[in-house]
Amino acid sequence: MSLESPGFRPDGGGLPRILPLMCAHCGTDQHLVIRSVADLPDRPADVVLVSYICNRCTLFSEHPASVADLSIVLGRTDQTGDVLIFGSRYLHCGRPMTKTGSELRRFPAPPPRKEADDDTLDVYLSTRVLHCECGFRLEVPE
Repeated sequence: MSLESPGFRPDGGGLPRILPLMCAHCGTDQHLVIRSVADLPDRPADVVLVSYICNRCTLFSEHPASVADLSIVLGRTDQTGDVLIFGSRYLHCGRPMTKTGSELRRFPAPPPRKEADDDTLDVYLSTRVLHCECGFRLEVPE
């Protein structure tokens, strides 16, 4: 998150402000899709870090918000987010996704120049494979 975000002071001092959970452009919470919710250390339990996007104007926002404001948006039947990250849990179709395995992905790195020998370094990434009851599958870094 940028230090220029309205939820954080640019000098890094003090605690983040609790802003209303609404689109800064549209001025409403009617078109919000919650993307992630995370705990904020050294804050009361009823304040969380919320990331969301406005489906009307596509503005992305992330800032501390009250759990009461969050519950209003999440409680709507038209909440259409694909995957919600809630702490360390991933939710799809409103249900927690389950880990069904791990994968090791290899990303070959191109040689730095044409004269280089074939001794290039590859990048490996270990991922968790998550599944939803609907059949949706997601890989996330471990």
